[in-house]
Amino acid sequence: MPRRLRKRLAKPMKSRIRLRPPARRKAAHSPRRKVNARAYERGARSRLKKFRQGTALAVALTAVLLLLFGGVEETAGQEPNSTKTAPAPNESAVKQPIKADPEASLEEATTTIRDFLSVFYGLLPKILIALLFLVAAWLLGKAFRAVTHRFLRGWERSEAIAALVRIAFFLIAIGAGLSVVAGDPRALVGSVGLAGLALSWALQTPIESFTGWVLNALRDYYRPGDRIAVGEVFGDVYRIDILTTTVWEAGGPDKHVAGAQPTGAFITFPNWEILRSNIINYSRDFPYVWDEVAFAIANESDLAYTVEIFRRVAREVVGPVMRKPAAEYRRLLERERLAFDVEDEPQVYFSLAEAWTNCTIRYLVPVRQRRRWASELILALSIETARPEHQDRIIGGYPRREVDLLEDSRLRS
Repeated sequence: MPRRLRKRLAKPMKSRIRLRPPARRKAAHSPRRKVNARAYERGARSRLKKFRQGTALAVALTAVLLLLFGGVEETAGQEPNSTKTAPAPNESAVKQPIKADPEASLEEATTTIRDFLSVFYGLLPKILIALLFLVAAWLLGKAFRAVTHRFLRGWERSEAIAALVRIAFFLIAIGAGLSVVAGDPRALVGSVGLAGLALSWALQTPIESFTGWVLNALRDYYRPGDRIAVGEVFGDVYRIDILTTTVWEAGGPDKHVAGAQPTGAFITFPNWEILRSNIINYSRDFPYVWDEVAFAIANESDLAYTVEIFRRVAREVVGPVMRKPAAEYRRLLERERLAFDVEDEPQVYFSLAEAWTNCTIRYLVPVRQRRRWASELILALSIETARPEHQDRIIGGYPRREVDLLEDSRLRS
C-alpha cells in the first residue's frame, strides 16, 4: 500500500481517538483512597507482626517442652555432625525387580518371635510384681471390710466405706504395677490418663449408679423396708445393690391396685435415679402419714352440726391410733426446732365445691394402714349419717343441674 494512502487513512482515526484527562471529581477523591489504602496496609502489617510473634512464642514453648520432657534419651548417645549421606541408588538396581527369598522371610519371622519372647521373659518378673500388688490390694480390702462391719453399726454405711477403700487400694496397686512394668513414669501418666478418660466415657452410666449407691449409703436416703417414691416408682425397698435398687411395688391412682398396698410386682431401677430424681421417704424417721377422707354435704345442711357429728365419729374410730404418733411427731419437730402445732385428735375442714360443700376429715395413721383406717372411717360416717335424727340436718351432696324452660309464642297458638 502506498505511504500517502496510509497517511490519509490514519488521519481520521487519530482525529477520532482523543485522550481525555482524568476528571476532577476522581482526582478529588484520590487522596482519601490513598489514606484508606495506607490504613489497610498498616493494619495488615500489624496483624502479620502479631502472627509472627505468636508463632515464634509457640515454637519457643514447644522447644522448651521438648528439651525438658523429650528428646534427651534419644540424643544422649549421638555425636554431633555424625550424620552420613547415603549413596545414591543405582538406576539399574532400582529398575530390577526384587526377588522374594523364602529363607530370608522365615529367618526374619523367627527373629521377630525370638525378640518378642525375649522381651516377654524380661518383663515376666515385673508382671509378677504387678500381680502381687493386686493380690495385696485385694487382701487389704477384705481385711478393711471385716473391720468396718465389726465396728460400724450401719451395714450400708460400712459397706460404702469399705467399697471406697477397696477401690482406692486397687487404684494404688494398678498404678504401682503399671509403673513397674512400664518403667517410665511419664509414659505411665499419659497411658493412665487416656485409659481413664476412655473408661469414664464408656462406663458413664455404671459410674453414676455406683455414685448414687455410695451417696445413699453415706446420706441414708432410704434403707431396706422403707416406703419410698423415686420418680415414677412407689413401693417398699426390697434390696439395695451397688448399681440397682429393687422395690416391692405399691398401688396408686394409675395402677391396677388403686390403694397404697403391695401389688406383688418388683421394680428395679438404676441408682443414678438418686442423683436425678426427687426421693420421697414415707417411713424413715417417722412411719406415719397424714391422711384425709372427704364427704360431699349439701349446702342446705347444718354445717356446725355436721362438724360436731363428724368429729365425734372420727375421734371414736381413729382417735386412739392417733395419740401416740402425734406425740412422737411433736417430739420430732421440737428436736429439729420447728414450731408447728400438732393436733392430737382428728380435725374437720370445709371447702366449697360447684354445688355442694366438701367436708374433709384429717387424721394421722401408720403409713402402711392408710386404706384400712380410711375404709373404717367411711363406714362409720355412713352409718352415722343414715340415722333418722340426722336426716334433715346432714344432707348428702349430689351434682345438680338447673334447666330453664323458655315459652314460645308459637306453642301457645
